[in-house]
Amino acid sequence: MPSTSDFRNGLKIELDGVPFVMVEFQHVKPGKGGAFVRTKLKNLKTGRVLEKTFRSGESVGTPDIDQKEMQYLYRDGEMYVFMDTSDYEQTSLHRDDIGESVKWLKEESICDITFYNGAPISVELPTFVELAITKTEPGVKGDTAAGGTKPAEVETGASVTVPLFLNEGDVLKIDTRTGDYIERVKAP
Repeated sequence: MPSTSDFRNGLKIELDGVPFVMVEFQHVKPGKGGAFVRTKLKNLKTGRVLEKTFRSGESVGTPDIDQKEMQYLYRDGEMYVFMDTSDYEQTSLHRDDIGESVKWLKEESICDITFYNGAPISVELPTFVELAITKTEPGVKGDTAAGGTKPAEVETGASVTVPLFLNEGDVLKIDTRTGDYIERVKAP
């Protein structure tokens, strides 16, 4: 069991049966009284950040967390099927378990899935994905990269704001954290 002397950024701990990752910590030794550690902890299930203070030398629990690299295979209604790349075991996740990331999920994508006590709790997509435009207004001669923008629908069904010169069939590089267009990878 880790104590406050083992605290570091990225340390995974368990408080009251809930897994957290340490985002920030600060050892404080006031002139009067005992030393303590101020922390910011991110809940691995909900993503909320909690500020908590620990007395110096206090111990915390270690969660049963496992992170696996998995490949997204296909969608079956509201369920999304992933395969462990090391042992080919398949796991199904409900759309709600994946969250907003589902709109960037393309078949054969490699994702990192975090398991807590054997149950999946979060899906982390690659930072960038390459998706083709399936629907957008056609580009007009004279439209430039410095011009305006227009909405475009990509192959996963998500909507992205793109420059005017892009057309259907163009493959885009998209940042999965923000949903922003980065660049055109290739034209049709």
